[in-house]
Amino acid sequence: MSETILVVDDEDLIRETVALALDEQGYQVLQARDGRHALEVIRTTEHLDLIILDVMLPHLNGLDVCRLLRREGNTTHILMLTAKDTEMDRVVGLEIGADDYLTKPFGMRELIARCRSMLRRQQRLQPEDPGAVLRYEEVWLHPQECRVKVRNQEVSLSPKEFRLLELFMRHPRRVWSREQLLEKIWGSDFVGDSKTVDVHIRWLREKLERDPSAPEYLITVRGFGYRFG
Repeated sequence: MSETILVVDDEDLIRETVALALDEQGYQVLQARDGRHALEVIRTTEHLDLIILDVMLPHLNGLDVCRLLRREGNTTHILMLTAKDTEMDRVVGLEIGADDYLTKPFGMRELIARCRSMLRRQQRLQPEDPGAVLRYEEVWLHPQECRVKVRNQEVSLSPKEFRLLELFMRHPRRVWSREQLLEKIWGSDFVGDSKTVDVHIRWLREKLERDPSAPEYLITVRGFGYRFG
């Protein structure tokens, strides 16, 4: 394995124990002791595959670190660690861009299993070349043929819907604002309401999601925009 994982926790024993366990599994492991240190490591490291991020950190807490990274367009998978076990804590973490949540105390086997699962999911989201078929779970997009299949069924998309979906699938986990989507898909000279984006997202959800009211693919990131996956 060559994946690089950053472990961020202010408790030395927890941080070093997790780092040692991941190192024994063959991962490259970096460590940070607080939120500011984590941002410094992230911004100066060429490539990270996963961030294990504690919520309760000094100087800058884990939720703020996650929020800043997503605002900057950083799409690295984030596994949040917390001693809190309320639904609201989990919801806040996921809504600002965390990918998974693990409550302390946790078993090391479960942590490693979560890491493996997230890294596999990230690999599935990354296309090898611009002309390759894009796939995420049960959604297949054929760029050169302008075809989309969902759960083995062809779906008909308008040109704008197709371009939106292709943009999302080429940049998995990235959060796009309505303004960014308008510029990318409609062009900088578009004159109209940003709600146009919301309408097209709703149409896409109706064609992709099993339950459009509880989307699995096109996720709303409250206060920021939309992301895929």
